[in-house]
Amino acid sequence: MSDESNVLVRTEGRIGRITLNRPKAINALTHDMVVDIQAALEKWADDDAVEAVLLDGAGERGLCAGGDIVAIHRDASVSDDLEHALATPSGVFWRDEYVLNAYISHYPKPYIALMDGIVMGGGVGVSAHANTRIVTDRTRMAMPEVGIGFSPDVGGTHLLANAPGELGTYLALTAANINGADAIAIGFADHYLPAEQIPAFVEALTAEAPAAASVAEVIKNFTVAPPEAELLGKQHWIDEAFAFDSAVQIVEHLRGRDDPDARAAADVVAAKSPTSVEVTLRSLRSITPDTTLESALQNEFRVSIHFLVHPELAEGIRAQVIDKDRQPKWSPPTLSDVDTAVVESFFAPLPDDLTLTNGAQS
Repeated sequence: MSDESNVLVRTEGRIGRITLNRPKAINALTHDMVVDIQAALEKWADDDAVEAVLLDGAGERGLCAGGDIVAIHRDASVSDDLEHALATPSGVFWRDEYVLNAYISHYPKPYIALMDGIVMGGGVGVSAHANTRIVTDRTRMAMPEVGIGFSPDVGGTHLLANAPGELGTYLALTAANINGADAIAIGFADHYLPAEQIPAFVEALTAEAPAAASVAEVIKNFTVAPPEAELLGKQHWIDEAFAFDSAVQIVEHLRGRDDPDARAAADVVAAKSPTSVEVTLRSLRSITPDTTLESALQNEFRVSIHFLVHPELAEGIRAQVIDKDRQPKWSPPTLSDVDTAVVESFFAPLPDDLTLTNGAQS
């Protein structure tokens, strides 16, 4: 496949290699990229010559900054009809993307996600559900959706809800960035690799047998213990403040603390889309220890389609990436003005819901 492709799919030795190839856009995902990744994974799943899969990103900036939100903006708020929203390119993209996320979580071979640099939104979806997740000293990870009038998707609510204590709630409602050590501490990653070792690591991974070490041995030989996770140092006040089921109560509690980090977090949450914050909190609280990733993705699909017909998403993307004024006019403008009935409406069944069973669409 030529270097002009948005996804480079090839085999190197015993490894099936997928490189996201839109470096100028920090490898933001398009629908065609999702389709190509799914096809490659399905082909290699039954190929005895392929021992493992390696996912990485082209360029120096990161694995993947998320989905192509400029394309999503074109579909947002063009209609208040859910059937129309489902048929838009964004609706079709999300359906196939979430199928891919679930499929990755059940992949039968080592699926090695090299989470170097920026990993956000959809980038988390193609990496953090993998069975082998590697971060580096350059990793910057986030689920920033509440800042654009949206809600964490791609299985992000499942990952966040299962993070220790209320760290996932904090990350979801503040859209805060975390580093590689933090990602391992909250269960988003497994191994820590110094970025300078990436070329040697990939060379060892793709080396031909019989001289090559096993895939597991290569990972063990190159990865190191991560540094101390900075996020865990904040957990004492995060767990207390973010335990409420109302974002208004969370912000009030944060503002009542002496800790300057807590008060700063209150201002951050209050500046996000109030509707998105409350919908996101409702999503996280709906996840129990028995909730499967598939169930979470199905819920996220409903929420995503409902956001597509809600003006909040269009306004958030406009302010961040279209006009770039960074001055979104949220409606309603404050958390206390959010109607509980409106929040609940985001979880209503769709005319054509997403149905997933064990990583496959049925």
